[in-house]
Amino acid sequence: MVALLIGAAISLAFTLFLTPVFIRIFKRLGWGQFIRNDGPQSHHTKRGTPTMGGIVFILASIVGYLGGHLIAGVPWTMVAVLVLGMMCGLGLVGFLDDFIKTRRQRSLGLGGWAKIAGQVIVGTIFALLAISRLFLDENGLTPASTYISAVRRVPWLNLYAFGPILGILLFVIWVNVMTVSTSNGVNVADGLDGLATGASILAISAYLFIGFWQNNQSCFSRTIDLAVKYKCYDARDPLDVAVVAACIVGALVGFLWWNTAPAQIFMGDTGSLGLGGAMAALAIVTRTELLLVIIGGLFLVVTGSVIVQRGWFKITKWRYGQGRRIFLMSPLQHHFELKGWAEITIVVRFWIIAGMFVAGGIGLFYLEWVSR
Repeated sequence: MVALLIGAAISLAFTLFLTPVFIRIFKRLGWGQFIRNDGPQSHHTKRGTPTMGGIVFILASIVGYLGGHLIAGVPWTMVAVLVLGMMCGLGLVGFLDDFIKTRRQRSLGLGGWAKIAGQVIVGTIFALLAISRLFLDENGLTPASTYISAVRRVPWLNLYAFGPILGILLFVIWVNVMTVSTSNGVNVADGLDGLATGASILAISAYLFIGFWQNNQSCFSRTIDLAVKYKCYDARDPLDVAVVAACIVGALVGFLWWNTAPAQIFMGDTGSLGLGGAMAALAIVTRTELLLVIIGGLFLVVTGSVIVQRGWFKITKWRYGQGRRIFLMSPLQHHFELKGWAEITIVVRFWIIAGMFVAGGIGLFYLEWVSR
């Protein structure tokens, strides 16, 4: 608990007081946002705003986590290293994308396939480390399970049913599906000042609750009465999961002070991909992979609006010779912009929706445990 409070406080202070320093540095380096011509016209006033702000809160999360553990005198765990490693790895992919945009002054950075390739490389490394470090049996020899889980094991989603080699391969594929979809989901939602930051604060905060709850019920954290042992979780070091989640949330709260409308700095792909990676990693290490669909429901809705828009456009173009649109513009937040909603109105209402999804996810998590 001490490491959590200290770590979150350090992360918050880092972004709250040092973000202006990074803003000046980024301006001097010429790391300004390039605005697409086909986007909302109101966004052109934001051209040149420092981007790559993800660097700030990623560094803050690491400093907060290490500082909290150092001051509290407790050792760090591999679980937290994996979460922060996924965040840094995907943040690096996003940084390359942002750097190309600012260097060449265009809205396109890395090509679509190049970006996915980077995400898959990071996801594969995470998966192999996770399966060797997190899900070992009591003898430390082989993975105890590769069940895909909402809150508890889903028998028909046992990846090991076809043998260990194929099970590991399927696990790697599954992790990459989560990594690519979640990181791109946050990336798509990052289009208005503070939108992705606030929604990520809410979603990642859910893992504070999950980490604490699992710490009280984990098979690995302590001995449990045999009468309730069947209810325990296959989660390693769940309390430290709560600590690393708190550090990320603290860093984002401080960053939001400067990122809210009118934003003085954008997180860029560096931040959005990094946050998506952190969410995917937190879901995997807590064994609540399917629950992320609810917890990150806002990102799913926003990404779904893009898929539906493009799909309908292609279908109608093939059918009628001219493409038609469902929304005025996708992602969904830009549709409401073109309808005349104020930017801050859209952001706050989307935060409310994100909070409702998170509350639903936590409620489902609790009900699932109680029903065991």
